[in-house]
Amino acid sequence: MEVSYERLATIFKALSDETRLHIIDMLTCNELCACDILASFNLSQSTLSYHMKILIDAGVVNSQRNGLWTRYSINEETFDELVKILPDLYKTKDECICAQIKYCRLEDKPE
Repeated sequence: MEVSYERLATIFKALSDETRLHIIDMLTCNELCACDILASFNLSQSTLSYHMKILIDAGVVNSQRNGLWTRYSINEETFDELVKILPDLYKTKDECICAQIKYCRLEDKPE
């Protein structure tokens, strides 16, 4: 699987905030509207909108507008992708990026 470092960095940046992690945790239970999310925080509407924009732009959260309300849900495809990619970041593989580094020899590494 091809790893896009730019995409991963965007996702990790979106997930690197305590409030946004809390929101993600809330959304794992159910789709929620902004008022449901705000009830769990001491945030202004504009601050919540800021956090939601980061999560949506990173592809971590989906939003669906319905009249005056916007409903938010987890983007399961993104999390499925992360689960598949994470092991590739820390394990040696056949086509390891280390092979591009002249002082790193895969055959010298213990298995």
